Amino acid sequence: MFDTLLIANRGEIACRVIRTARAMGLQTVAVHSDADAGALHVRHADAAVRIGAGPARESYLDVARIIEACRASGAQAVHPGYGFLSENAGFARALREAGLTFVGPPPEAIDALGNKSAAKALAHRLDVPCLPGYQGAEQDDDTLVAQARRVGAPLMIKAAAGGGGRGMRAVDDLSDEDLLREAIRSARAEAESSFGDGTLLVERRVVRARHVEVQVFGDTHGGYVHLGERDCSTQRRNQKVLEEAPAPGVSESLRARMGDAAIRLARAVGYVGAGTIEFLLEPDGAFWFLEMNTRLQVEHPVTECVTGLDLVEWQLRVARGEPLPRAQEEIRFVGHAIEARLCAEDPYAGFAPQVGPIDAWRMPSGEGVRVDHGLADAAGVPPFYDSMIAKVIASGADREQARARLVAALGATTVLGLRTNRDWLVRCLRERAFTAPELSTAWLGQALEGWRSPAPDARWLAVAATLRIHRGAAVHGPLARWSSGGRRETPLRLETAGGEHALRVEYGAGGPTRTTLADGTRIEVAVHADDGLRAEVSVDGVRGAVAATFRGDRGWLDAFGLSDGLVDATDRPRRTGDGEAGGTIVCRMHGQLTRLGVEPGQRVERGAWLLSIEAMKMEHRFEAPVAGTVVEVGASPGTQVAPGRLLVRIEPDPA
Repeated sequence: MFDTLLIANRGEIACRVIRTARAMGLQTVAVHSDADAGALHVRHADAAVRIGAGPARESYLDVARIIEACRASGAQAVHPGYGFLSENAGFARALREAGLTFVGPPPEAIDALGNKSAAKALAHRLDVPCLPGYQGAEQDDDTLVAQARRVGAPLMIKAAAGGGGRGMRAVDDLSDEDLLREAIRSARAEAESSFGDGTLLVERRVVRARHVEVQVFGDTHGGYVHLGERDCSTQRRNQKVLEEAPAPGVSESLRARMGDAAIRLARAVGYVGAGTIEFLLEPDGAFWFLEMNTRLQVEHPVTECVTGLDLVEWQLRVARGEPLPRAQEEIRFVGHAIEARLCAEDPYAGFAPQVGPIDAWRMPSGEGVRVDHGLADAAGVPPFYDSMIAKVIASGADREQARARLVAALGATTVLGLRTNRDWLVRCLRERAFTAPELSTAWLGQALEGWRSPAPDARWLAVAATLRIHRGAAVHGPLARWSSGGRRETPLRLETAGGEHALRVEYGAGGPTRTTLADGTRIEVAVHADDGLRAEVSVDGVRGAVAATFRGDRGWLDAFGLSDGLVDATDRPRRTGDGEAGGTIVCRMHGQLTRLGVEPGQRVERGAWLLSIEAMKMEHRFEAPVAGTVVEVGASPGTQVAPGRLLVRIEPDPA
């Protein structure tokens, strides 16, 4: 038994665990890096212990410091959340040796199932269907190349350790050995960075399959149940984007067969606690074992919504030695739930992670809406961790009601000051492939090929100009002049990601503004109420709410389905140059340049790999936007880079 729980994690999952632990009467202890000293999980816990500097390897991945924090705080048990050390058998073993309770499976079970290669070997012995592949000990590049050719394309190269889509590379064509070897090197580098283990496996890839996973639980008394399945087929680069329960089209008999296979795997290793068995599901109902995640999943809330159960409570009860709270026949599935991962990333710039302070945020509420987040009042996104800042979950009587509620909830979500994938998520939820549903792990990647960054429309620009002036931030001295009728007229030049916009704004005390765009479009905007964040405005007579912040000449506006930044460039010289379209590649994120593939004087083709940057535990590839000759390289491997840093300049080939 234990009465004090340390949460060896951060952000929304730490807050989530604290909420249930407190409801169960447990004392809670947070740990934090220097970057998270003011984080919400630190404020919510009963006690908090600093465990190191910002980088995860110096704090959240430091086993000795976490054990020291237990000693200092009196914690007798540790909940690992997900990510970091949650699937680390060495961590579970170290806690056991220190006399501490690990809220998770025994280290022997993690060894047997947490490693993909070991798990597949076990699945083969238990006659759980597995895809053809290679999981051997020989890990040199030549062996992996040979095994890839034996398995055949299309295939997947995957990290044997960890999860979350990291260390995975799809290979569709084996004719170019250089590309195959680059995929192996890239997967190994990301696996080593994320999990400290570069072991890889090779696996046949089923292109049109769905990703369906089964939630299992075991206790120390030999009890096992499954809590149904989740569909996680909406993925980008093997990263889950939307998850739902139950999986559309899965019959009770198929659920029972998948659940039985999942429980057989868990029972074979004496698994204890929460775990997830992941399968590929083909249209004909055939399913193939992929891997097991020996921890709580990011998407566990959708299972909680349809079962009415608290999975963290189950974890804690099992860790205290109690039997599972319910038998299999007592578990019911009601309604539908969908989860969206809200991330600080720019989906129209290669999903580049966004870091820095958040100017303002507000999360939605309402019937059937749940939000798990770790945002403090003065929130920010550090450069050291995952880009997810919140999970927005909606549930309903059926799938369509859950989907509609989630679209509305995301529309009511406001994050100002940096880009998120909010508007992109709404687009995913409205795509026919999702609404139909016609799901597979390939659908989103195929749909993305035609998606372009939305540009601000005339209404958006007019509201931005009006609020800029309404809040007293834009007078521009001699540029402003008096127009007829005692009203003032000011030219503005606003820069957004979509380009530069010239406007002329006419305004006066107490009346609406009239904004004229460069193309002659005229928009009338009236401000009815404004608290410095939310504003009630009418645009050409149609009233609604928008959100905006301004810091100096920079602002952020969330209106008409677009949340984007802007710069008042009225007093600045006009920009010149055409950026990446002309061959100049600048950094879009904070990170470390880990690999560089070009040098000055080298000729490259359009689409050729140039370099890779590691940011938020992911490797981001930069490719040549044009064919030409490299004339400048702005950073070397190992260099820490920030947004705006020149990376490579290419002189385009003559037209």
